Amino acid sequence: MRGGRALAGAALAVALAAAGAVPARADAIRTQEWALDSLHVQEAWRTTKGAGVTVAVLDTGVDENHPDLHGRVLPGKDLVGLGAGPGDRAWARHGTAMAGIIAGRGHGEDDADGVVGVAPEARILPVRVILEDGDPARAKARGARGGALADGIRWAADHGADVINLSLGDDSDTAHPEPNEDAAVRYALGKGAVVVASAGNGGEHGDHVSYPAAYPGVIAVTAVDRYGARASFSTSRWYATVSGPGVDVVIADPDRRYYEGWGTSAASAFVSGSVALLRAAHPGLTPPQIRRLLAETAQDVPAGGRSDEVGAGLVDPAAALARAEGAAGAGTRAAPGSAPRYFGSGPQAVAADAGDDGFGAPAMLAGALGLLLLGAAAVLRRTPRFTRPSSTMHVGADPGLRGHAPRG
Repeated sequence: MRGGRALAGAALAVALAAAGAVPARADAIRTQEWALDSLHVQEAWRTTKGAGVTVAVLDTGVDENHPDLHGRVLPGKDLVGLGAGPGDRAWARHGTAMAGIIAGRGHGEDDADGVVGVAPEARILPVRVILEDGDPARAKARGARGGALADGIRWAADHGADVINLSLGDDSDTAHPEPNEDAAVRYALGKGAVVVASAGNGGEHGDHVSYPAAYPGVIAVTAVDRYGARASFSTSRWYATVSGPGVDVVIADPDRRYYEGWGTSAASAFVSGSVALLRAAHPGLTPPQIRRLLAETAQDVPAGGRSDEVGAGLVDPAAALARAEGAAGAGTRAAPGSAPRYFGSGPQAVAADAGDDGFGAPAMLAGALGLLLLGAAAVLRRTPRFTRPSSTMHVGADPGLRGHAPRG
C-alpha cells in the first residue's frame, strides 16, 4: 500500500437516469456538439486529427466495445481490482464519457452517428483508478489498496501516454497534497507526458483547492458554457490554466445511449483532446511549452490576461496549432525533474528562475504546499481518501437525446 491512501469508489454524479425509448438521432447528437464548434476543431483537423498520439484516461474504466470508440482503445490497466465489471451498470460510465469527448469517432455509415471527439484518430489508454458512484463495492474499497492514482499516472507514463487526462480529484474540505501523487506527476512530466486535470466543481461550495489540479505542472481546466461564461459550479482558483466546454455536453455511455451533462471533468477531456492534436502535429513540444501555447492562444481572454475563473480563456486548438508552427524550441523535450510552472498567482509567488522553458512563465513556490498533485464529477476523499469523477454530469431534456434526469 503506497501513500497510506485507501482507494474507495468514484462517486459518479453523472446521474444518468435511463429513460425513454426514443432513438437518439444522429443529427440531433451532432448538432448539439456545440463544443466542437467553439474549439474550431474543423479548422484544426485540416492539420491533424490526433493520429499517433496516446491519451491515458485515468478514470472508472472505458468501454472498449462502444461503437464510438471502436478501434481506438488500447489494452489498459485495472488498479482497483474489485467492483463492477464489463456489462454491469456501475462500470465505466464516467470513463467512457471522457474517452468519447477525447477520441470518439462516431459510428455507422460514414461514421455519421454518435459522438465525435476532439481528436478522433488518437488512441485511448484506459487506466482504472476509481469506482463509479453507484458501484456497491465502494464501501469495501475504503479498505482496499491505496495509491492507485499515483500508480496509474506512473503506469500510463511508462506505457506510452503522450497525454494523461485526470477528470477526477479531491476538492473536499480536507483536500491536501500527497507526496506520492506529486512525485508521480513530476515523473510523468519528466517523461514528456502532458498532464491535464479538472479544476473542481466547488464553485458553489467554497472553491476548495482541488488535487491533482493544483499540483505544479498540471494543466488545470475550468468550465464554461456555450456563451463562454464561467459555469457557476466551476472552481475558481489561482491554478486555473485554461477553460473548456463544461455545460450541456453530449456524452456517450456504455448503455449505448447519449446524454447531456455538465462539469469540469468534461472540460478537462476537451483540453486533453486539444493537447492530443498539438502533440500529433508537433511531437517535440515539451509539456511546459504546450501549456504555454494553450494559454497564449486561448479565446475569450479575460481582463488582465487571465483570471481564476477561466484561466487564460477558452482553449483553441486551431490557434495553438497555428502558433506552434513558429514556436521556439519545438524540437526539445522536457528534462527529467525540470520544474513545472504555474500560470496563476499561486500560493506564494517567487522570482522566475533561470531555467525558463522557452515560453516564459513565472515559477511558483511549491514547497509551501508540500510535495504536490482532479473534472464529469470526481472527488478524492481523505481519511480514507478516495476518488470521484469530477464533472457531475446531469442529463438534459433535449428529446433528441435518450436518457433524462433532473438538473441538480
